Amino acid sequence: MQQNMEGSIITSLQNAKVKHVVALQQKSSLRREEGLFVVEGQREIGHCIACGYEVVEVFVNQGDRSLDSAQNHGPVPLIHAPQLYVSPQVYEKMAYRGSTEGLIAVVRTKEHTLSALSRQLSSRQNPLIVVLESVEKPGNLGAILRTAEAAGVDAVIVCDPLTDLYNPNLIRASIGGVFSVPTATCTSEECIRFLKAHGIRILTAQLQDSYEYYDYDMRQATAIVMGTESTGLTPQWREAADAHIRIPMLGRLDSLNVSVSAAILMYEAVRQRRIERLKN
Repeated sequence: MQQNMEGSIITSLQNAKVKHVVALQQKSSLRREEGLFVVEGQREIGHCIACGYEVVEVFVNQGDRSLDSAQNHGPVPLIHAPQLYVSPQVYEKMAYRGSTEGLIAVVRTKEHTLSALSRQLSSRQNPLIVVLESVEKPGNLGAILRTAEAAGVDAVIVCDPLTDLYNPNLIRASIGGVFSVPTATCTSEECIRFLKAHGIRILTAQLQDSYEYYDYDMRQATAIVMGTESTGLTPQWREAADAHIRIPMLGRLDSLNVSVSAAILMYEAVRQRRIERLKN
């Protein structure tokens, strides 16, 4: 990364580009309107680029020595976009979180429709899909995407979303999983039609009228459907389900965090499928 020319450092907190980055961090409506979002950190930006996202511009903290260290110990992400240097004070204003290794990128969003997802799944045999209905907390959705990436889940579908996929807390919690896991957003009705049209069995996670999760076969094309922590799934999902499953609750509390529950169910599917592969 080349040194900046003397006098080219942005030092004003009132700079229009600085204000634009701050607004993108804070306003989901602006992210949707402009089709742009913000990614912080060398690792996250590198993963974003590797997953085919277009970087529009990059802001470099002129006072961050970790960039020099990174270049001495490995490649800084190759970014073909304008690079603007900012003072440490301006960078602190722009950054949503601490310790972002001196890089902030403005990135163009991707399409997250069911039709796009259908193309991505066309070559997958017996896909494993996680469906989330109206999950509120970006951190929970990000954690689920992180686990989905680790478990090799084929897709995540977010129904009737209450947070957008490019919320900075979601990006941080996903550790880049939001970039690499095929993802779609839609209504619950659209998702149910999509799953049934593709012959994907629907398993709803619920405490009522359900079987323990390890008693159900998840080796075939399967969608694991999770609801909100406060109210669970809506009746339309319970009626559309091929089976209702539950995680046994042996203590005094009757629920788990939705990201923990999703992780348990994803890895049960992984376990069953690995055993099946070993048999063959």
